[in-house]
Amino acid sequence: MQQAYRELLETFGRGWERGAVDEIASVFASDAVFRETPFTEPSTGLEAIRAYWRDVPANQAEVSFKAGEIYTAGPWFATEFRCTYRRRRTGEWIDARGAIFCETKNGKIGEMRMYWHRQP
Repeated sequence: MQQAYRELLETFGRGWERGAVDEIASVFASDAVFRETPFTEPSTGLEAIRAYWRDVPANQAEVSFKAGEIYTAGPWFATEFRCTYRRRRTGEWIDARGAIFCETKNGKIGEMRMYWHRQP
């Protein structure tokens, strides 16, 4: 399972780096739930997840995503991540770091929760 989870994360990260909404969406189950932070409303279903990620390429440039060690427990996995990007509007560099918690279902992500903070 470790390798399958790593492949899901690498595909997700590659999609984020490229601003490729279809690539990001490909890792999620059709009824998946995505929660960007603990306090945001969840995006439920592929169309809602696509809608969330559609805005990201318009605001982020030169994105780099790296995931750390993967910790697994049955259908669940978690990892720390680092994502750096340049804001398109201001040119300011952002360093975002956090954790991703996922539950899988039939080889896809059924739920993804991200807990992160950015600097500045």
